[in-house]
Amino acid sequence: MVSDIHSSALKETFRSVVFPWQCDQFGHLNVRWYAHHFDDAAFHIWLTHGVTFKRMKELGVHTVVARTSTNFAKELVAGDLIVIESAFTQIGRTSVTYIQQMKNAEDGALHAKQEAVEVFFNPSTRQSTPIPEEIRVAIEAALGNGEPA
Repeated sequence: MVSDIHSSALKETFRSVVFPWQCDQFGHLNVRWYAHHFDDAAFHIWLTHGVTFKRMKELGVHTVVARTSTNFAKELVAGDLIVIESAFTQIGRTSVTYIQQMKNAEDGALHAKQEAVEVFFNPSTRQSTPIPEEIRVAIEAALGNGEPA
């Protein structure tokens, strides 16, 4: 997992509050909700780089999650305000890797970090497919400064 990322590369992709019904018998946010929040944030990373799902559909592609890995750093409890920031870190022929950091919106404390790989997929052939050039350009522009995007 990417351990350090330049903070200027991160873009806000999600905000929420931890609700009591999301907490487990120990009084902290249950692991299933971390996954839920990271998944919601992942939908927004594309738009922060000018890529819409409508355009992906027009190009005959969408993405599927191939892998996620989450490190938990500090518990969250009911009432905590959270923010997720995301950044692309790598681009391949058919896939992209990005990192997401869940932080306390009030004090900036890191609560969890996720790394994910999404593969471009052709829904007609049900196979992975090369990243369309215009999407590649958008992601590479973010990676172009030598820091994670």
